Amino acid sequence: MRKTLTTVALSLGLAITGIAQAQVDLTTLDDRMAGPRAQVLVLGTVHLSEIPDGFDPATLEPVIDRLAAFKPDIITIETISGEGCDLMARHPTIYDPESLSRFCSKPEAAEAATGLDVPSAIAEVHRTLAEWPAQPTPAQRRHLAALFMAADDNASALTQWLQLEHVERHAGDGLDDALVALLDQLVTDSNEEYRIAARLAARLGLQRLFPIDDHTGDGIDVSDAELPAFAKAIRQAWDSAAAQKQPLRAREKELTGRGDMLELYRYINRPDIRAIQADGDHGAAMRDPSPRHYGQRYVAGWETRNLRMVANIRAAFRDHPGARVLSIVGASHKPWFDSLLGQMQGVDIVDAGEVLGASPARQID
Repeated sequence: MRKTLTTVALSLGLAITGIAQAQVDLTTLDDRMAGPRAQVLVLGTVHLSEIPDGFDPATLEPVIDRLAAFKPDIITIETISGEGCDLMARHPTIYDPESLSRFCSKPEAAEAATGLDVPSAIAEVHRTLAEWPAQPTPAQRRHLAALFMAADDNASALTQWLQLEHVERHAGDGLDDALVALLDQLVTDSNEEYRIAARLAARLGLQRLFPIDDHTGDGIDVSDAELPAFAKAIRQAWDSAAAQKQPLRAREKELTGRGDMLELYRYINRPDIRAIQADGDHGAAMRDPSPRHYGQRYVAGWETRNLRMVANIRAAFRDHPGARVLSIVGASHKPWFDSLLGQMQGVDIVDAGEVLGASPARQID
């Protein structure tokens, strides 16, 4: 029978209290590091697909211009990777297929066109990028776009598609008419991974985006019978903080309505605004008094998700010391991302306000 370290220590009469209390200060571990430091910018975003009809994508250009000036080498997006979706699909008793359908698509059309399932396509993407030339031909870009689509990574496929001249955006090299139609549809899609990230990556000559979302650890283990009580508790927690969040929503609506997207992004990335939102959501949940501790369980799932997402970001620039990294993510994640990434060795967190041209605010708008 295996014994834990604590059991062994107790059997030997060792004092473990000091061990439990001791902490190692890692904040100065990289003070004398050799080599360049990574620069990580976390851009909190609204979910553009949720903006009412009438939104003009051209209003995002000032935001994209500011991000381009940051010159990221790596861009991550709030999407589950093809590998992550494939993993979840293989465990339907653990991950509810109905919930999975909200986050993952089935690249059946791409598999039919390329003959590759998701794992095979991912392997082929890695091989192709390892041999990628400095000046790829249009045929190579079309082929890589097809591989990305088969790997369930449409945002990276669009990054390739946007770097083709319009006359070169046609079927061939793994792309059939159905995939071309899908890529043309993605060009006009309002989702931020297509409207901001893919366009920015294409402008900068990057070859791909890095999907880093993860929903493998944020499921709450409640029965169908218990679900209404859970939902009621969380809703009551949020309602208790509605007054403090209402001015934020009003300001966001005003800025969106007048098409001032640069000012909107400045606003939602302000630390004071993010602090109010975090307290009104997850802080309020932690104050939930329900006997089953629904609020704490909700926050635990949220934090697990953020930890795994940040781990995916770290992996994206693991082999690139000194990388300039842009992580585009729903604004509610930003405080967790900044805090967790800021604990990594050799990593500096870039002030989003400085990149967006905002000055520190002294009061809430």
